Amino acid sequence: MNPEASQDTVEESPVPAVAGAAAAPRVAQSNGFGPLKIPLFRDRWIASTVSNVGTWMQDTAATWLMTALTGSPLLIASMQTAASLPVLMLGLFAGATADIFERRRLLIFWQAWQMVAVFLMAVLALLGVIGPMALLSLTFLMNVGSAMNSPAWQAIVPELVPREELPNAVSLASASNNLARAVGPAMGGLMVALFVKASTGAGWVFALNAGSFAAVIWVLYKWKRKPLFKSALPAERIFGSVGTGLRYLRYAPVLQAIFLRAFLFTFSAAAVWSLLSLIARREFTHSHYISGATGYGVLNGSMGLGAVLAAVALPRIRAKFTADRVLAVASVQFLATLLVLAFIHSVTLDILFLIGGGFAWTCTMATLNTGVQLSSPGWVQARALGMYQMIFQGGLALGSFVWGYVAEHSSVTASMTSAAVLIAIAMPVTLRLHVLRGSLPDLTPYQFKRPVPHLELEPAPEDGPVRILVDYIVDVENYNEFVGRIHKLREVRLRTGAIRWAVFRDGNDAERLEESFVMESWLDYLRSRERMTTEDFAVLQCVRDLHKGEELPRVTHQVYAKEMTHHS
Repeated sequence: MNPEASQDTVEESPVPAVAGAAAAPRVAQSNGFGPLKIPLFRDRWIASTVSNVGTWMQDTAATWLMTALTGSPLLIASMQTAASLPVLMLGLFAGATADIFERRRLLIFWQAWQMVAVFLMAVLALLGVIGPMALLSLTFLMNVGSAMNSPAWQAIVPELVPREELPNAVSLASASNNLARAVGPAMGGLMVALFVKASTGAGWVFALNAGSFAAVIWVLYKWKRKPLFKSALPAERIFGSVGTGLRYLRYAPVLQAIFLRAFLFTFSAAAVWSLLSLIARREFTHSHYISGATGYGVLNGSMGLGAVLAAVALPRIRAKFTADRVLAVASVQFLATLLVLAFIHSVTLDILFLIGGGFAWTCTMATLNTGVQLSSPGWVQARALGMYQMIFQGGLALGSFVWGYVAEHSSVTASMTSAAVLIAIAMPVTLRLHVLRGSLPDLTPYQFKRPVPHLELEPAPEDGPVRILVDYIVDVENYNEFVGRIHKLREVRLRTGAIRWAVFRDGNDAERLEESFVMESWLDYLRSRERMTTEDFAVLQCVRDLHKGEELPRVTHQVYAKEMTHHS
């Protein structure tokens, strides 16, 4: 087959339109609780809160059960690793599935998966036959479901609320989790303490958590979903979708900054989550009023209380301070919490600083999560959230193992101090990584008003590679400005699917420049057209503005030449 080429007068100009989108309901007044006025978001929030209470009861009961089953700090800290490792392994894969498959059905499946895993854990615990490895294994399996569920669960939020309410919706989602964290750990610890055997109390907590998933499944079952972005093209394959997500991240410096900040913070903060049960045992061992299990619930609940206070205060905080300032102050607060837990043996001070630590945790996580959602377009949003969750939980998993190892071979004090020192060392780096700085990009998807380019030799969807050539005529005095602008377009092309990009100047004509980019297939090229956002088009338009003449740049499409097979 000879190279297939067509010469068009213009690379199709898009008009802003959301394919397959339903207009999100508007909220009359923007405030921290505005999204709760939207019935669908409110139902989801209530169901999620019920499930989160059960999950935090489970987390406390399971960690304390492990403390009763073994005295090894490494095994105890490994409970956090078992909770975080699935996201580290599956985060990007989970995001890819959420961007490909119908999210409502996907969510129902993974909620049911978690319910079954927790039910099995409850049965083994109530029968008194659960051991450390079985507890770790089932915790891991439950969190496989959580890892696969999370990107889709977060990615549906923009479908439920208008864009201006998205930061408040993210804060309310964080408040849901942290309200549960304030109540769930204390309830879980109390239930374990009510029974003579820790396995019996933990078993009943596991059984309640298994039932809590039913509320979420019911809300999802009733939901009549209307996606914001729906491609008219065939769905990507899983591994191709993963590759596309990684390519997008490679050329998205804003997301890279968010991910690095998330890793550095969660790696250090993991010292608190993984070793708090040992702090509780240290502080409450000789108490005549509060058992170790209940004390652990109280300390964990203190973090949750601080987190709830932060979720309520965040709308006002965001109105007065930049995201960078919020993140910097939160890091200092968490550093102080680590040092107090390390050196000061006072339950009162522990509780006060854990409230501050929970406040700092939610300020950091809600700000970074909002940054991901507002910095990634709909077509790749679940993959971006999956990568964020992977980095986030990867920091927790690795940090839990490291700080548990340090505690086992040295002391809890040494472990907490090391984590605090790491936050201090990392601050000069994180201050240079800006989040939500300046005006937010308009990531509204565009829909081309012109039909798909017609080629005389029409390629099949999988034919490729495909090379696209765009000819520009530019005044010599505008050459440097044009080159600067078109190199900004390079990131747009590569983010949306191009595997190579270049721009060349004609050796015989100083005014003629040619942009060249390559797609893996004709179908990938069609997908790249769908992926263009308002922000991307503004970059393209800046380049076109320096093109001479009334006609727009000429575009040529070329398909890789393969030998033709002749049939008699």
